[in-house]
Amino acid sequence: MSQPVTTTIDVNGHSCRIWTKGSGPKLGFLAGLGGLPRWLPFLDRLAEGRTVIAPSLPGYPGATGHTELDTHLDWILAVRQLVDGAGLSGADLVGASVGGAFAAEMAAIFPGQVRRLALIAPFGLFDDKEPAADPWAQRKDVLPGLLCADAANWNELVAPPEGANSVEWPIEMTRASEAAARAFWPLGNTRLEKRLRLISAPTLILWGDRDALLPPSYAVKFAEGINKGNNGATRVETVGNAGHLAYLDQPDAVAKAVLGHFA
Repeated sequence: MSQPVTTTIDVNGHSCRIWTKGSGPKLGFLAGLGGLPRWLPFLDRLAEGRTVIAPSLPGYPGATGHTELDTHLDWILAVRQLVDGAGLSGADLVGASVGGAFAAEMAAIFPGQVRRLALIAPFGLFDDKEPAADPWAQRKDVLPGLLCADAANWNELVAPPEGANSVEWPIEMTRASEAAARAFWPLGNTRLEKRLRLISAPTLILWGDRDALLPPSYAVKFAEGINKGNNGATRVETVGNAGHLAYLDQPDAVAKAVLGHFA
């Protein structure tokens, strides 16, 4: 697997890594819990026909600056800077998990920024009749099975990449968890339902059928919320044998669905 081109941009005075690979129309990816410690097979599939641009959110692997973000508005504006600085203004955007919530916010609040949208089990909603699990309250040995249908896929994601300092790497992953918590604790609820109807971009919602973190029924809640404003231009697809981070469990199937939606 060839490596992407690495650049950085400044967000609020802090460096954020941008990975770029492929050719063709731009496609942005905002990763889920754990961020992008390494380039993924899923991104390689997307890069076969698109220029994939994957910026690191503040505090996640490859970026710093999350401690400057105290409110949800702080986070949204930082992501807006990140999307602009990565050259993704007006491009197709994919967001997963925590990154999915931010991708949805971009499409709702800055509609000119997002041409078409794909969301993979996004955060942002909460239903007390079907509560989400709390990823920050789990034992370390439980978390992999909560995030992936095959726990080995999560363990591979967060293992120290080549060249990483073995002492500093656990600190970096703890920082990523802290960044997600600053933005989404408790239980990922950002009242996103109030803004979903503002999304006008054609939207694909993908959900793993074995998502143990966010109930798959949330896919319908997202679609219903978005369709109040964009005349039904939203589709929901279930990814078989996949957990919350479906792009780790089933990279080929998720990439095929995303590219089909963006075709």
